[in-house]
Amino acid sequence: MGWSNGPPTWAELERVLSGRPGRTPPEAMYPGDGGDSPAWSRKRGEYRGADLVPDVPTVPYAELHTHSAYSFLDGAAHPEELVEEAARLGLEAIALTDHDGFYGVVRFAEAAKELGVRTVFGAELSLDARDTRAGAPDPDGTHLLVLARGQEGYRRLSRQVAAAHLAGGEKGRTQYDFDALTEAAGGHLQILTGCRKGHVRRALERGGPDAAESALRELVERFGRDRVSVELTHHGVPEDEERNTALAVLAQRLDLPVIATTGAHFAHPERRRLAMTMAAVRARQSLDEAAGWLAPTGGAHLRSGAEMARLFAAHPTAVPAAAELGRECAFDLRLIAPRLPPFDVPAGHTEDSWLRELAVRGARRRYGPPERNPQAYRQIEHELRVIAELGFPGYFLVVHDIVSFCKDNDILCQGRGSAANSAVCYAIGITNVDPVRNELLFERFLSQERDGPPDIDVDIESDRREEAIQHVYRKYGREYAAQVANVITYRGKSSVRDVARALGFSQGQQDAWSKQVSRW
Repeated sequence: MGWSNGPPTWAELERVLSGRPGRTPPEAMYPGDGGDSPAWSRKRGEYRGADLVPDVPTVPYAELHTHSAYSFLDGAAHPEELVEEAARLGLEAIALTDHDGFYGVVRFAEAAKELGVRTVFGAELSLDARDTRAGAPDPDGTHLLVLARGQEGYRRLSRQVAAAHLAGGEKGRTQYDFDALTEAAGGHLQILTGCRKGHVRRALERGGPDAAESALRELVERFGRDRVSVELTHHGVPEDEERNTALAVLAQRLDLPVIATTGAHFAHPERRRLAMTMAAVRARQSLDEAAGWLAPTGGAHLRSGAEMARLFAAHPTAVPAAAELGRECAFDLRLIAPRLPPFDVPAGHTEDSWLRELAVRGARRRYGPPERNPQAYRQIEHELRVIAELGFPGYFLVVHDIVSFCKDNDILCQGRGSAANSAVCYAIGITNVDPVRNELLFERFLSQERDGPPDIDVDIESDRREEAIQHVYRKYGREYAAQVANVITYRGKSSVRDVARALGFSQGQQDAWSKQVSRW
């Protein structure tokens, strides 16, 4: 949540160029920062972690319930901070379980790979929320904490989360079909009974042990006995011991495992005040006004296995069970790859053969017969072979279809970037620069040594871009097409104003302080 106060002054530039120390932060050396402009985006650099060694001998433990700052105005730590603290504490694994989405998983996975920490992926689903989370001191809705058991679990949970956002109809609101979630699980999802807003804990609070047992039995009937774990938390409030004892008795009665979690919303204890302030910002109230509504968060930070074992001494299986479940569910996010829908090709063709047919037709149009430009045909043949071996013909056909739609409807479009290095892209009309004549290197665009699928950028006329999007929805289905969006972050003026309001300062003071931030 940092911000820049504008480009460096001439004096600061002179200090930097002369090698003298100065006060200018590195990010201020990029005067192109667009501040709070919605059209501006800043690219995040590659994560580089320090060598972290656990402070003391470790007790095996995995934290399976954490929220990052991507649980907007709820979590008070970036994904990297959570991973760094997990590495320092020597945790077996750590899960990222933000509200209704996987927004932070890439940053989380990058940091975990760098630091050698096992990763578990999940989400805390808001099952019956009537409104968005913003503007409520204590947002409504029953929560269900779901962990993906491996790659297939991640795919299934992702589809359910996406469907819920579509059904919600507005930003920040979800509408889950609990029966569809149950059917989709298929043994690939692990259910934790969750926080104070979970099915079981709410039933325990409102209806006592009998109601809690009924809620727990429903989860078992839906997802299976070996796919439900009873979650115990300890935040240092008087009710912790009594509640955990009641939940442990229920788990024993139904022959279910208990696991210990912190329900972490920040990495370090020092971030507690920030977490409370962010909750007040979310509620659009001051801390004093929101005090009676805010849940206790003092203990909602990551802890070591040894500390968790002391806290849960009355439940000695809870910490080892969390470590074991973490090892079972952990996987490398890089193993997840999107699956393109099968492309509808003419009868008698496969995706490979149809791409070849289009490329040969286009080559005749672009280059003439083979004897006129044998080098171009050799290059196209080489590229088609690489594309087929890597399994990407369908991807090229999808992009060709979108470009063809635009051209057929007089919508300006142009392929650009490294795709211009491909003779196949040139032949089938995606790009308009001849890579053979210009001696461009295809391997810069796609090769067997490169990791991941190719990236074909196509610029489309802004006034008619929506027509192309609707074509994609019609052809492939709304559930099989998505748009990539930037994650909006706080900038200077809005950060200062909102925090000042949360701390109880007057409107005039909020405005005065925010005006001291020299740019949006």
